Amino acid sequence: MASSLLASLICLLILPLSFVFAQTRSKITVGDSLSAGNSYSTWLLSPSGDFAFGFHPIEGNQLFVLSIWYAKLINKTIVWYANGDNPAPRGSTAQLTVDRGLVLTAPGGELLWTSETLLGSVAGGFLNDAGNLVLEDSKSKVVWESFKNPKDTLLPSQILERKGRLSSRLSETNLARGRFEIVFQDDGNLVFHSVNLPTDYANENYFESGTVKSSLSSAGLELVFDKSGDLYILRENNEKVILLPKGKASPSESYLRATLNFDGVFALYEHPKVSSGKDGWTPLVSLPDNICVNSLVSAGSGVCGYNSICTLNEIKRPICHCPKGYSLLDPKDPYGSCKADFIQGCKEDELSQRKDLYEYVELINTDWPLSDYVLLKPFTEEKCKQSCMEDCFCAVAIFRLGDSCWKKRLPLSNGRFDLGLNGGKAFIKVRKDNSSQLG
Repeated sequence: MASSLLASLICLLILPLSFVFAQTRSKITVGDSLSAGNSYSTWLLSPSGDFAFGFHPIEGNQLFVLSIWYAKLINKTIVWYANGDNPAPRGSTAQLTVDRGLVLTAPGGELLWTSETLLGSVAGGFLNDAGNLVLEDSKSKVVWESFKNPKDTLLPSQILERKGRLSSRLSETNLARGRFEIVFQDDGNLVFHSVNLPTDYANENYFESGTVKSSLSSAGLELVFDKSGDLYILRENNEKVILLPKGKASPSESYLRATLNFDGVFALYEHPKVSSGKDGWTPLVSLPDNICVNSLVSAGSGVCGYNSICTLNEIKRPICHCPKGYSLLDPKDPYGSCKADFIQGCKEDELSQRKDLYEYVELINTDWPLSDYVLLKPFTEEKCKQSCMEDCFCAVAIFRLGDSCWKKRLPLSNGRFDLGLNGGKAFIKVRKDNSSQLG
């Protein structure tokens, strides 16, 4: 009686585990499908169990992205996603088809996403231990793979070929297309730049690998993230140009990923495979060294929004903040533009009966390059301040180099804190009473 009861209990314990493993596999065939449920819906699991493919919940389990993530980590970091610009509502279905590969549709039948650039008919697919989702034909020939269609992240053993690109997310949690790109150009040069959404207009590069053909060396052929964790550009002559060295990081002990963050910084991250009591990614190295200073665009706001100031934190990621007298246009977007909390303009100043409407907020080593409309030189600091105060167009005066005065008007772009300004002063003109009242 006792042994029979014990056997029953063992069966009850084993059954759920057997059910889970029966539902989780590493391969799919044409006709297989998966629907978005109430939380994580795993369709495929790599043989090692390191990576999962399926529906990853966002926005409080209300919407889902068809994606690949680290299955064993608490935070289940996403490394590839299909429908970042078009999240799927609960009940959406992903299906593997012969002619279109993976097809994602909403509950009402609306097409949300489909795999592109298929090289033949699809027979099946699998998720391998490198984190690569592969679709094959009936002869096991690859017709599509996630490694050839990256989003914001590269994994060890992944290669970015010429014309390949990485696109950042819009924010840390919003997987829609963001403002930054890494592009491997036809000439072998790897470049980083921002784009003016919603268009594809690319601003000036803030990083270039310089791996173009020259009299000294051949052009870059591909960006390689090898199995050992080194990230380098391989030239046509097999010369390696290290881009992000892994240092002492070991792929056998840690997960490694290289991600173009939503703020434009490209970084190599490490996460221990065995939990050490805290769950988080450690940045090992990043590019560029100072994005606040390296990025300078002539037809956009810069790293931060208009009228904002870019500074670096301890891990060389940009932080944006509004100067005194200004506040975020969108309080939910700390990297967005800042608006003046007062009325400033020639007509408003003219109608006011007061002559001492403004005062200055002084900042050291701060500038908004390309926003000036006049340079006064030689000029003293006091004359610079007085000239801006008496000019209804002037929002900021910059005094540098002992005799140079730049007057700037709104909106201010490319705001940054820069020690290279050698003590240069920014005088920000703000209304004393911080009021919109005239008279």
